[in-house]
Amino acid sequence: MTETQESARGQRMEVDPKLLEILVCPVTKTTLRYDREKQELISEKARLAFPIRDGIPIMLVDEARSLDDA
Repeated sequence: MTETQESARGQRMEVDPKLLEILVCPVTKTTLRYDREKQELISEKARLAFPIRDGIPIMLVDEARSLDDA
């Protein structure tokens, strides 16, 4: 089964660890924490959670969830 098929069946795709090492928050330029359970990249300083969809981090502020709303 391919990764695309797994994603279509609702299973989580893993993010490339090398990609996680180089990504930073687009607002603060600080490092991000990977939340595997929620499939998000967390910027503690900006108080934002960026979604990961089909294994691709969506690093747009308009798509991010505010951690202050939680």
